[in-house]
Amino acid sequence: MDKKDILLLIDKAIDASKFSHSPYSNFKVGAALKTKEGRIYTGCNIENASFGLTICAERTAIFKAISEGEHDFAAIAVYADTGANLISPCGACRQIISEFCPNAEVIMCNGEKNYRIMTPGQLLPFSFGDKDLKKPTIG
Repeated sequence: MDKKDILLLIDKAIDASKFSHSPYSNFKVGAALKTKEGRIYTGCNIENASFGLTICAERTAIFKAISEGEHDFAAIAVYADTGANLISPCGACRQIISEFCPNAEVIMCNGEKNYRIMTPGQLLPFSFGDKDLKKPTIG
């Protein structure tokens, strides 16, 4: 992706963060997922009083896209106004990104629009996947 496309995706993630439902943490996160065809799906974090039921912005965007029939992703931008610190996906989101967006660029950005791009493999080098569900053959 070129810089113009990256900044557009970041802007979409920033816009998505405005819809965050985060009354407990007040930590607003937005994500924007771009398909290989150029469609963009956004998501925000949605908290619940039963904290384990909270969903992150990245998973919201990915599940939204998959529920619309999408499966080929080019990039996902994750944004939070964290000052100079870049936000990175949590462990659960790294697993979901690894499975559903294995070839996508992961753009982590902050409130100053600084960003860093990594691959899912760099974020989660020993991910669990369908290969781990297959029983080894004996013989």
